[in-house]
Amino acid sequence: MNGNISYFDGHNDFLLRLMKSPAPREETWLGTGRAGHLDLARMKEAGFAGGLFAIFVPPVSSGPPPDFKALMANPPYDLPMPPEMDCRTAQPDALEMAGLLHWMERSAPDDFRVCRTPEEIRAAMHSARIAGLMHMEGAEAIGPDLDALHLFHEMGLRSLGPVWSRPTVFGHGVPMAFPATPDIGPGLTGAGKDLVRLCNALGILIDLSHMNAAGFDDVAAISRAPLVATHSNAHALCASPRNLTDRQLHAIRDTGGLVGFNFATFYLNRDGTASADTSFDVMRRHIDYLIAELGEDHVGFGLDFDGCVLPDLIGDVTGVPGLLRALSQAGYGDALLAKLAHENWLSCLERSLQPLG
Repeated sequence: MNGNISYFDGHNDFLLRLMKSPAPREETWLGTGRAGHLDLARMKEAGFAGGLFAIFVPPVSSGPPPDFKALMANPPYDLPMPPEMDCRTAQPDALEMAGLLHWMERSAPDDFRVCRTPEEIRAAMHSARIAGLMHMEGAEAIGPDLDALHLFHEMGLRSLGPVWSRPTVFGHGVPMAFPATPDIGPGLTGAGKDLVRLCNALGILIDLSHMNAAGFDDVAAISRAPLVATHSNAHALCASPRNLTDRQLHAIRDTGGLVGFNFATFYLNRDGTASADTSFDVMRRHIDYLIAELGEDHVGFGLDFDGCVLPDLIGDVTGVPGLLRALSQAGYGDALLAKLAHENWLSCLERSLQPLG
């Protein structure tokens, strides 16, 4: 492998950090403070060519964020999930984050572009602009009448996960538990099934990460688009309900979909802990497994920057070239590395963002 490979990432939570950061907005985005996992300067340094930027409305809380390293230090564990959030509570934050994505483009037009189509993503990458695709993790801000989906679509929304781990009016997510399977709870509600159909009609990718097994099966039965899990790993190697069983991996493969390999240590480590002492071999075993079960055309990256405990070997976005070098040294050829890094995601988006109305 010669030099850095440009890569496309299926999931990050930078918009939430940007909204919550006590530092000036420009400092957080442009990278003068070098806080968190992502900023414009480090993305350019690391070869980050584009990705799905998540709108995620956090649970209402007056206290500090959870210490996942401590909470997940001694499995088994089953962390309580926050209660369902209604549309009126979720929508203001969601709209603010959507606006922040567009502000990022306005503040750095030569370096960043909000994209709505695969053609725009390729054009941005060709012109050395980072391509940002608007994603929503948990559809609380949409509401059961689905009217707001049209508005967010006009703003650029092209990928949506009906649930995060807490329940919504659309369905149920999986808990933060270990060991456990995703086969827990009921499937999609009537509103959830309508949401899937409208996403198909508008050309919005439906993200299966965080969804429980019954909801996964409902999407598979209803959707006419490829099945995609933007940031998940292999359940056979780490028995977190957030990871995908072999049956789910095969369903994704059979529709021409994709799974984004996730850096979150509690979805990587075989013991389910959030320990950051995670080796490149552990990461590679998940990627090897995903390739074996899905095929090399259906695996990409969904690295979860600013949303998880990263391996110390990665640290932040600038650690990705180290993983790519480790994969190269383990025998991954340049053609396969290019598929994993960006080609598979771009091909999947070409299949997934076509309106099917």
